[in-house]
Amino acid sequence: MRMSVKLEIRHLKLLSAVAESGSVTEAGKRLYLTQSALSHQLRDAEQKLGTSLFLRLGKKMVLTPAGEKLLTAAHSVLDELGKAESQVAGLNGGTRGIIRLSTQCYTCYHWLAPLLKKFHHKYRGIDLSIDVEATADPAEALLAGRLDVAIMCDPPPRRSKSLLVKPMFEDELVLVMSPTHRLTAANEVHTRDLAGEIVLCYPPREDSTLVNKIMRPAGVQPERIVEVPLTEAIIEMAAAGVGIGLLARWAVTPHVDLGRIAVRRLVNREVRRQWHAVTLRNQTAAPHLDEFLVLLAGFAPKHARLRP
Repeated sequence: MRMSVKLEIRHLKLLSAVAESGSVTEAGKRLYLTQSALSHQLRDAEQKLGTSLFLRLGKKMVLTPAGEKLLTAAHSVLDELGKAESQVAGLNGGTRGIIRLSTQCYTCYHWLAPLLKKFHHKYRGIDLSIDVEATADPAEALLAGRLDVAIMCDPPPRRSKSLLVKPMFEDELVLVMSPTHRLTAANEVHTRDLAGEIVLCYPPREDSTLVNKIMRPAGVQPERIVEVPLTEAIIEMAAAGVGIGLLARWAVTPHVDLGRIAVRRLVNREVRRQWHAVTLRNQTAAPHLDEFLVLLAGFAPKHARLRP
């Protein structure tokens, strides 16, 4: 059951204006209200709440503890309302708006910068909000209405009726290790040679391609599995000889070029992923979102390739 709300948006704007200016007169100027009208609205708010929101110290208005509490809530409500208005304006073809985005892999956030620069050149009033917390399950966040676009390599097929999936690019996964690791002795690595290795992978380990799709089907067991949430941390740990990982070639090539890490392919096995831009099938069309999806479809990070 929703709580009964006694105040209106005008009361929250008034509270904020008086608190910032410390004066009913100055607040009235900001809100284009007469001092009498503003004082009337302030008394109305205090009567509805049954408490004073300001102390009148001469010409100075000072917040009471109740006023301070309400001001915090007022800022939050007004900020959220402003964001919602921008989003609605964007959905209706306006020049302002927001695109809420998440990806299925933390590494993918690295290559967004050049794409965003190109997009913002045309849509300067559109903000991009990256939801890192949704990385663990972008599809769920999309279906819950918290995202506009999810970049995924494994769109859930059981939800295909609700989701629209557009192919983007394909990348190759390679073994990552220290340049002095024993596996660098050969140009390619047999799966059996991975036995007894410490595997560095993103959490949860149940989703690890290296462990669950390569090693275990071949009967090969790691010494142990270490879950590492950040690509940079996996690279640093591999470079230090702590273990091996399986990462996108485009993400590690700069470190290979510097000689910090080495990469190897598996013998007779090329591990590739196909990335997709996923949206809700019944999502309201917006020009800036359509343009963003077009850019995504034609974009691939260096050392990756566009869909066939």
